[in-house]
Amino acid sequence: MTAITFPQERQSSLAGFVSDCAVMTRRNLTTLVRIPQLLLAATVQPIMFVLLFSYVFGSALGGEVGGAHYREFLLGGILVQTVAFASATTAIGVASDMKNGIIDRFCSLPMSRLSIMVGRTVSDLVVNVISIAVMLGVGLIVGWRMRGDWGDALLSLAVLLLFGFAMSWLGALIGLMVSTPESAQAALMIVMFPIAFISSAFIAAGDLPGPLRTIAAWNPVTAMARSLREAFGNPLSPKPVMDEPINWASEHATAYAAISSVAMIVILVPLAARAYMRH
Repeated sequence: MTAITFPQERQSSLAGFVSDCAVMTRRNLTTLVRIPQLLLAATVQPIMFVLLFSYVFGSALGGEVGGAHYREFLLGGILVQTVAFASATTAIGVASDMKNGIIDRFCSLPMSRLSIMVGRTVSDLVVNVISIAVMLGVGLIVGWRMRGDWGDALLSLAVLLLFGFAMSWLGALIGLMVSTPESAQAALMIVMFPIAFISSAFIAAGDLPGPLRTIAAWNPVTAMARSLREAFGNPLSPKPVMDEPINWASEHATAYAAISSVAMIVILVPLAARAYMRH
C-alpha cells in the first residue's frame, strides 16, 4: 500500500487544506488504478444503460416516438441518471473506510478532517468524467448526434459535473450515517430511485399523474436533462408534439440545475461534516 504522508507544518491553513485534499484524492484514484474492477460501474454500467434503454424502451414505444428520435431524447436523461447513481460509489467507499477503521487512522494524522470527504467526492468527480465520455461514445454508436452549439454543450456538461459533485456529497452523508457498505447502497437507492424516475429523464413529465407531474417539473434531474437536450440540439420530448410542463425551471434549465446543485452542496457539506465529527 502506498504510504500517505501529510506535512507537519503548513504555510497557511488554506494551503494545508488543499494539500490534504489532493493527497486524499490521489489515494482514492490510486485505489481505482490498482483495483480496476472498481471502474466497472463507470464504464460497463453506462454502456448497459444506453443500450438497454435505447433499444428496449425505444422498441416498446415504436412509431414516431421510438427509434432514433427516442435515442436522441434519451441520452440527456441517461447522462443525468448515471452521475446521480454514481453517488452510490461515494456512499459505499465512505462506509467501507468507516467499517475498516481507515478513517480512525486518518484522524491520528495532522490533517484536515473535512479533506477526507472532499478527497472522496473529488475523486468520484473524476470517475464521472470517465462515465460521461463513455456514454457519449456509445451514444454516437447507437445514433445520437450533437446538433447544438459546442459552447452550450460544454457549459451544460460542466453543470452536469457540478450536479454529480452535489450528489456525491449526498452519498458521503449517507455513507457516514450507516454501518456497512451494503446498507449504504440500499439506503442510497431508496433515495435515488424516486429522484431519477419522477422526472423527464426517460419519459415526458406531462405523462405523469397530477402531483408527480408537479414534482417532476421542479426536479433538478428534469432541469439537468432538459439543459443537456437543449445544448445538444436533441428533442425535448419523446413525442413529436411537446408535452412538457412550462415553468421557470424549464425556461431556464441550465441556471436552475446549477442553482439546485450549489444549494445541495451548501446544505450537504455541513451535514456531512457534522456526521463525520459525530463518528
